[in-house]
Amino acid sequence: MAFKFTILFAACIAVASAGVVPVAAPLAAVAQVEEYDPHPQYTYGYDVKDAISGDSKTQVETRDGDLVQGQYSLNDADGYRRIVDYTADSINGFNAVVRREPLVAAVAAAPVVAAPAPVVRAAPVVAAPAPVVHAAPFAYAAAPAPIVKAAAPLVAAGPAFVKTQFASPLISYAY
Repeated sequence: MAFKFTILFAACIAVASAGVVPVAAPLAAVAQVEEYDPHPQYTYGYDVKDAISGDSKTQVETRDGDLVQGQYSLNDADGYRRIVDYTADSINGFNAVVRREPLVAAVAAAPVVAAPAPVVRAAPVVAAPAPVVHAAPFAYAAAPAPIVKAAAPLVAAGPAFVKTQFASPLISYAY
């Protein structure tokens, strides 16, 4: 408890003896002039095709003044490629058209020509009476004699010892 009071007393002395630092006058704000392009123009694009992960995506975009046009595409998880064509301008805003195409082209199956089935007449059905069958009488069997085995005494061969190891790139532990 005395330690807490000592720390509190030392902190109060440090605060009381701290000098007051005069605040410097604010520096004059320097006005920075930003460049303004009244007719911005750019074109960029990228293409990613990763054979290991199967990731494939592209994007192309062009800007000429207020008109921005572009296209991007990516592979969806359901086996389709999503292609988005977009346009943005100050009059119509942002407009996008989305298309989906299968990644694997559908294989055209050979046309199936059905052969006419032969006409077959069924034989007439004659109903005959089914014979009556009686089950044999049920007899109870004697219960089998119980099997008794002598249990062997459980003797431990030695102390159960399990060695466990944990490892990381920098530290290794063994228990």
